Amino acid sequence: RREPLALINLKKKNKETGEEELASRLDHCKAKATRHIFLIRHSQYNLDGRADKDRTLTPLGREQAELTGHRLASLGLKFDQIIHSSMTRATETTEIISKYLPGVKKISTDLLREGAPIEPDPPVSHWKPEAVQYYEDGARIEAAFRNFIHRADAKQEEDSYEIFVCHANVIRYIVCRALQFPPEGWLRMSLNNGSITHLVIRPNGRVALRTLGDTGFMPPDKITRT
Repeated sequence: RREPLALINLKKKNKETGEEELASRLDHCKAKATRHIFLIRHSQYNLDGRADKDRTLTPLGREQAELTGHRLASLGLKFDQIIHSSMTRATETTEIISKYLPGVKKISTDLLREGAPIEPDPPVSHWKPEAVQYYEDGARIEAAFRNFIHRADAKQEEDSYEIFVCHANVIRYIVCRALQFPPEGWLRMSLNNGSITHLVIRPNGRVALRTLGDTGFMPPDKITRT
């Protein structure tokens, strides 16, 4: 679902129609619609929880999710779906946000779970996971990028608006990959809890970043990054 020419078997070319048939097949594979991707970081959660099920949203985190849900609803867009990480904090954030977007289907996926996408450059002293974690998490997060971040399907006629509720590391990595920036720079960005990052993918494959980690809709005393 990327470059149309890559979707065609060039060996299968009619000798009689030649270039005309190729142009027709290319046109059939070209995207016509724009995809709007809204990447939402989960709200503040209980850092003392030992297991994922214990890392539930704090009272402030629930307030943040309410504010994010209200903000998304106020945009007046027809959202197609909410895809969220299967981790507790992302699932709870999604449940609160979805109250403001009735009728929008929710889909849970393990691909968007938090992790270590790639070793950051420059390195940081406060965060050094085991090397094996980069291999395990990195492959999964890269798979999430390839699976979810692409131009619209050729059959899609109207622009789409999709919400992805996940985690800071995942969002920062996706932004770098989508903009074709060195992915090793993902840790140079910082995202607030409940923030909104808006990517636009045009039919020709060009990607634009409309907003990164926006929390301007939250009162200053409700903004956190933990």
